[in-house]
Amino acid sequence: MKIYRYPSVTEWKTILGRQKTGVPDAVKTAVSRIISDVREGGDEKVLGYIKSLDGCDLTADRLRVSEAEIAAAGAALPEDLKKAIVAAQANIRKFHTAQQTGDVVVETMPGVICRQKNIPIDRVGLYVPGGTAPLFSTVLMLAVPAVAAGCRKIIICTPPGKDGNIAPVILYTAGLCGVTEIYRVGGAVAIAAMACGTGTIPKVDKIFGPGNAYVTEAKQQISSDCAIDMPAGPSEVMIIADDTAKASFVAADFLSQLEHGKDSQAVLLSTSENLIGAVEAEIRRQYSCLSRKGIIDVSMEKSIAVLCASEKEMTDFANSYAPEHLIIVTADCHRTLEGIRNAGSVFLGNYSTESAGDYASGTNHTLPTSGWAASCSGVSLSSFMKKMTVQEITRAGLSSLGPVIEKMALAEGLDAHANAVRVRIMST
Repeated sequence: MKIYRYPSVTEWKTILGRQKTGVPDAVKTAVSRIISDVREGGDEKVLGYIKSLDGCDLTADRLRVSEAEIAAAGAALPEDLKKAIVAAQANIRKFHTAQQTGDVVVETMPGVICRQKNIPIDRVGLYVPGGTAPLFSTVLMLAVPAVAAGCRKIIICTPPGKDGNIAPVILYTAGLCGVTEIYRVGGAVAIAAMACGTGTIPKVDKIFGPGNAYVTEAKQQISSDCAIDMPAGPSEVMIIADDTAKASFVAADFLSQLEHGKDSQAVLLSTSENLIGAVEAEIRRQYSCLSRKGIIDVSMEKSIAVLCASEKEMTDFANSYAPEHLIIVTADCHRTLEGIRNAGSVFLGNYSTESAGDYASGTNHTLPTSGWAASCSGVSLSSFMKKMTVQEITRAGLSSLGPVIEKMALAEGLDAHANAVRVRIMST
């Protein structure tokens, strides 16, 4: 971990090293080919890619996981894990259900009534990575709000193992959430299949979920066919801490973020040099007990600590970085929070570990990365909704509003628009 002391504002971007280098041409080309093949070849091309990329030989009738497999999945799991998943689901459902809002109805002038209706997206596709670990927590974070929003069709795509099976914990969690349409396909192939439809796998209206560089690029390329949740990139955490922070806790959060992947980043901002030193020592101590050292060794190379002159400097630094996760441990966390404008999800105090948001506190862990928190929100109930406006105008209302419309339409040279008002006002 590199340590910087009182860097100037002009140095912030450089020392963070979060440079958007762009997607390698090889990734773009491979993803473009996959999308084109799946769009034209449907199931046949999907099955071919599953065989070549995943080493799994499937037939079209085995693309979809059977309901019997989903029902049996729970038997393979320990009871304490199932209880933990149920508890996490309850918290996530409680928080996301509370986000439901009613329609907005406003009479902007007598006889002119405007309404905004909240409507669930009809068909959504949830991508759940397999990779080095079955991310069943992603099932919770996506399926729970999709169900709460009332989406009519919810499907999951997740990569199979070489034996064609899906991790039982993913199947159990999906069934618990009420999602029973699950397909054995991963990576960019899954994104293309959900965006285009394949014969067996249905086309959806919006795709959600994290993934590797190929998944991210596929989501970007198919955005003309299908909406996506948000841009995604390497996972990251920033920690704002003063002398009230417990060094062992800060170090634990630092390391927990770094084990996500080799491109992850952790940043510590502090007004206390003593704390930075203590955290550095704790990182060395805790590192020796962890299993994903190979990943942490690489991600640690781009992780830093910064000694700042004041709390304001720390919040300004955080706003310029716009972190995915922001942990604040200061003497007055709520006061510090008032200075934060750009962050995906914030954790306050010594005991609010970022792991809670990843799994079970109730907030969503699907968050904007790579600085997108400056303009994007994380996944929430509203991500699965669309807003439709409705207006209802009485004859008296149009008599009052009509002259306004006519003058504006004629000023733009659109006399047919003006006429559409005039014929109504002049009718008997």
